[in-house]
Amino acid sequence: MVADEHRVDVAFGHGSVSVYADPELADWEVIRPAFEAALPDAKRQFMQAIDNPVECRPLREIVSPGDRVVIVTSDGTRAVPNRQLIPWIVEALPVPSENVTVLLGNGTHRANTDEEIAGMFGAEVAGRLRIQNHDAYDRSENVHLGNSGCGTDVWLDRAYVEADRRIVVGFIEPHFFAGFSGGPKGVAPGVAGIETIYRLHRSQLISDPKSTWGVLDGNPLQREVREAVALCPPDFLVNVTLNGEKEISGLYVGDYLEAHRRGCAEARAASMAPVEKPFQVVLTSNSGYPLDQNLYQAVKGMSAAARIAEDGGIVLVASECSDGVPDHGNFAELMRAGVGPQDVLQAVHDREPILDQWQAQTLAAILGRVEVGVYSSMARADIEACKLAAVDDLDAALRERVLAIGRGARVAVLPDGPLTIPYLV
Repeated sequence: MVADEHRVDVAFGHGSVSVYADPELADWEVIRPAFEAALPDAKRQFMQAIDNPVECRPLREIVSPGDRVVIVTSDGTRAVPNRQLIPWIVEALPVPSENVTVLLGNGTHRANTDEEIAGMFGAEVAGRLRIQNHDAYDRSENVHLGNSGCGTDVWLDRAYVEADRRIVVGFIEPHFFAGFSGGPKGVAPGVAGIETIYRLHRSQLISDPKSTWGVLDGNPLQREVREAVALCPPDFLVNVTLNGEKEISGLYVGDYLEAHRRGCAEARAASMAPVEKPFQVVLTSNSGYPLDQNLYQAVKGMSAAARIAEDGGIVLVASECSDGVPDHGNFAELMRAGVGPQDVLQAVHDREPILDQWQAQTLAAILGRVEVGVYSSMARADIEACKLAAVDDLDAALRERVLAIGRGARVAVLPDGPLTIPYLV
């Protein structure tokens, strides 16, 4: 009988998968974020926050009764609590519902289906509000605003640009390129044109050592995002932090830069975890649904884990990947280039700019250092075509790898995936 205290539940899809951290075989370190409790009365605190925002006027003073308002929020790959936040915002606005458009910040992702939108917002809200997908590829649906100081050619969604008032909604967690999600990133790349997205994800920026988890100031990608958004900034920001149950644990409301900065400070304290030595084996998740819908997104969990994996070690990732690689975009095509990770990097170099090059570049860099095994619902052939090892039984694969190393193996487990960002000190 396996002792329950040595079982670790790793996020997977809408549930979890369990592994046995056998103390007889290895030295285990389970690394979790310092999750905060859910706000006891989140709606009441939200209403107070919009009347007392960070370094800007209250929302009711910013929006006039006749204004056309666009609310930008994340698409279905992000765990933004839209079922709560969007109705609260609309209730607080001094405009009728027909004056409100909810714009989904798809970036380069596929459009959300009607069924997915109903799941994200609830059927009543989805039926009452105008909710539309951003299309980065349709130039007629985007407006050219000129060039930022960094030379980025800035195109943003027409509905966003032409609105009288703009509100951006999101949640804050460490991000593997931009330092943190949320803030201006909800606008660019969220509702940016494809030319702008390419520029903000070019290989030169992605490879910069400061374009990484938890770095806000001095991050060149974050700087270019801010400069692009400054050409048409949001009037108001509503960002949240979430706990392990994806409940609202913090509200950061007001100026889109300052409120975001305060939220990042809190997220950094909760989620960045120091470790003293690298590990031979690192097991991670991709935070479960919705972030683990495809292999493309699972690179985030791999990237977080690889930070503390020793050269030549292995990262095992549990990611359901119900949406496959996915089939759309160029990630799969780039990852299938040649026989090794250097071939992928060469393909990125030769074909830049190409959609999804940033994710392929990141994964290829990881594979240049460590092996990666994937436990998912995907077909083995699809995983292996991307130069990854397919894992049929996560617990057995973990045990096998630990036994191969021998007694005293160092193993880290990140049950919540990239909600925890470890770093070597």
